[in-house]
Amino acid sequence: MSVSSHSDGAAPARRFDAVHALKDVGFTTLIAFGLLLPLVGFLTVTDVRNDLILQTRFPLLFALTASIGISRLVYLMSVSRWLALRAERPVVAARPARFDWSAIAARWFIPFAIGFVIAYPVIVLLVKGREGAVTWVDNFGIQILIYVMLGWGLNIVVGLAGLLDLGYVAFYAVGAYSYALLAKTFGLSFWILLPLAGCLASFWGLLLGFPVLRLRGDYLAIVTLAFGEIIRMVLINWVDLTNGYAGISTIPRPTFFSIPFNANDDGFAARFGLEFFPIYRTVFLYYVILALALLTAFVTVRLRRLPVGRAWEALREDEIACRSLGINTTNTKLTAFAMGAMFAGFAGSFFAARQGFISPESFTFLESATILAIVVLGGMGSQIGVAIAAIVMIGGTEILRQIDFLKQIFGQDFDPTQYRMLLFGLGMVLMMRWRPRGLITRRAPSVFLKERKSIAGDLVKQGHG
Repeated sequence: MSVSSHSDGAAPARRFDAVHALKDVGFTTLIAFGLLLPLVGFLTVTDVRNDLILQTRFPLLFALTASIGISRLVYLMSVSRWLALRAERPVVAARPARFDWSAIAARWFIPFAIGFVIAYPVIVLLVKGREGAVTWVDNFGIQILIYVMLGWGLNIVVGLAGLLDLGYVAFYAVGAYSYALLAKTFGLSFWILLPLAGCLASFWGLLLGFPVLRLRGDYLAIVTLAFGEIIRMVLINWVDLTNGYAGISTIPRPTFFSIPFNANDDGFAARFGLEFFPIYRTVFLYYVILALALLTAFVTVRLRRLPVGRAWEALREDEIACRSLGINTTNTKLTAFAMGAMFAGFAGSFFAARQGFISPESFTFLESATILAIVVLGGMGSQIGVAIAAIVMIGGTEILRQIDFLKQIFGQDFDPTQYRMLLFGLGMVLMMRWRPRGLITRRAPSVFLKERKSIAGDLVKQGHG
């Protein structure tokens, strides 16, 4: 009797309700059509007389709407039924021992990842050659590592200390403009200005920290957002110093022990008897940003094990309990802002040296939102998760630039990168639905008794780590 009753109770979950599924798909498609109609269906352009005209893109709109409806139908036919069947399974009291995936990742994944990023330029050179490797090393390697470093820096403020910072790009801009102005005015080298830019950005982090000592949550987010916009408006309007919207150009590039990477007789290629190729400077810059990123990770991990790092995590969990334990929350907050800003200053100075040109348009709120999204998607407090999220988000955007077959489907005017924010938004919605705490939710404690054990993400205070 028990077997038959169990099979009868499980039968409705296995049966596919086609009428309900079609209603659900139709409703989903209708909502998608209404949302995408003003975003995708219409496009404003200027004609030869500089008049604003409205164009329609209904084929693209119908294609996206149909793909969403089909995806919803596939979900109802496969994933939804699988979830329903899994919910009906009896709960097993004693589960067999499973592999400790965190220990396996710590033992094998991290050394493999470090070895891969070190050998990445060599691999690309062997596959693409010296001319074709520039794009892959620069757009994928260097660009991703910049955002990995920025994500790790913001992870100190948001992930460890639990302080929501929406103006992190301000410290990025301070580092970039500090290097550009000092290098052009005094002729100092990159290696001298790199730590100086980090110190100046750290000083501005302290200036931001003092006014927000009593703020937390939404109020802190609003003030940091305002700080980032204030810095950007100063860069735009202080034309005598920053050159406004025109930006700063001809910024000196880094050298290899005072040897420039140019085609002159005193250049790197001529000094070592090599044929000149731009890939030499690109590979050099790649290893510079790789060293800076690894330094950021190493310092962050070491700080987390020190008393200041444990104070950050205590502040994230409960500020009142943190005060009751005798921890100076003022110094704790200021050190978090200062350390995170310092790494952003390092990244900003490297960005200015790599580009050779900077302007206020490079430091908008969208950059802060992107860096914060990397931290949230990766898992606040997780170094590996932030790195994976940066690879997916920044590398995904660069991959969209390389997709050419979509132009044959939607026309030559179709630019996939224009829809990257839609993809980011979709990714955020999916992550908040399935993994609200990020890709990696488990934490390794900074202090452990007798043996090391990971901490599940649901044991960390909701919304703070």
